[in-house]
Amino acid sequence: MDTRYLDDLQPGERFCTGGVTLTEAEIIDFAWRYDPQPFHLDTGAAEQSPYGGLIASGFQSLALCFRLFIQTGVLAQSSLGSPGIDELRWLAPVRPGDTLHCEVEVLETRPSSSKPDRGIARLRYAALNQRGETVMTFVIAHLLRRRMG
Repeated sequence: MDTRYLDDLQPGERFCTGGVTLTEAEIIDFAWRYDPQPFHLDTGAAEQSPYGGLIASGFQSLALCFRLFIQTGVLAQSSLGSPGIDELRWLAPVRPGDTLHCEVEVLETRPSSSKPDRGIARLRYAALNQRGETVMTFVIAHLLRRRMG
């Protein structure tokens, strides 16, 4: 996809990423390093949990969804970072073998009043599995360059 700047984005505009399948090994590896809870680490313990089996850390799903969108290149030349994430919701567990993709919608854009070369674009992310079930949603305020000249 072509790089978009703040001025190029329109509220309601949508982007769709490719998908990636999570393996049991990837889920356990991430959990050991960043979220070492039994239902992310141990299949036996996970079977006794309310989830009935091993599930991915929500933080792994968050990082994966963000990576998928960044890899589209939509913000490759315009991104200046982000002041934060809002409205993060984990709606359904992600299990080994699930394939996730993300759908991203532009909610609003706002040029900076103090720095005319940039502004904020609020984007809503939805991560969906291979069955079309929404497993997570969140909103990121992206700090983006404007087209100047």
